[in-house]
Amino acid sequence: MESELFELAEQLGRKLKANGKKIATAESCTGGWIAQTITDVPGSSAWFDRGFVTYSNSAKVQMLDVSPETLEKHGAVSAETATEMAAGALAHSEADVAVAVTGIAGPDGGTPDKPVGTVFIAWADKYGEAKVIKKQFAGNRRQIRAETVESAIEGVALF
Repeated sequence: MESELFELAEQLGRKLKANGKKIATAESCTGGWIAQTITDVPGSSAWFDRGFVTYSNSAKVQMLDVSPETLEKHGAVSAETATEMAAGALAHSEADVAVAVTGIAGPDGGTPDKPVGTVFIAWADKYGEAKVIKKQFAGNRRQIRAETVESAIEGVALF
């Protein structure tokens, strides 16, 4: 899985560099794994601006301007929160595009409405375009997080 993630990050880097763009990440459930995967690629400083690891709700509010009302109404694991995280990463960086992830990697913490493996991934660009998807991954904590990283990086290339 590590080599597959590296290859995805390399491909993303080539595309961003060719277009003169930079990316920022905002991560909760992956704990910085997306940023790590990106920065494993030599030369990534040309297209990676910064990453935010906002595991707690207070970090999401303080670092990314996620609204406390959004967290109260929809929860940290929601399309609304992921979208605000991506927008916040753009607002607090010099990136052209951002990806944000929030989810429940387990093994506990799930609910009937949001079981373990529920992840929201959002992408946004500085031109106001945004997209968010909900995924339901299976497996253990590491597998869920790895699938999230993969989907997040793949999605940037398609965004």
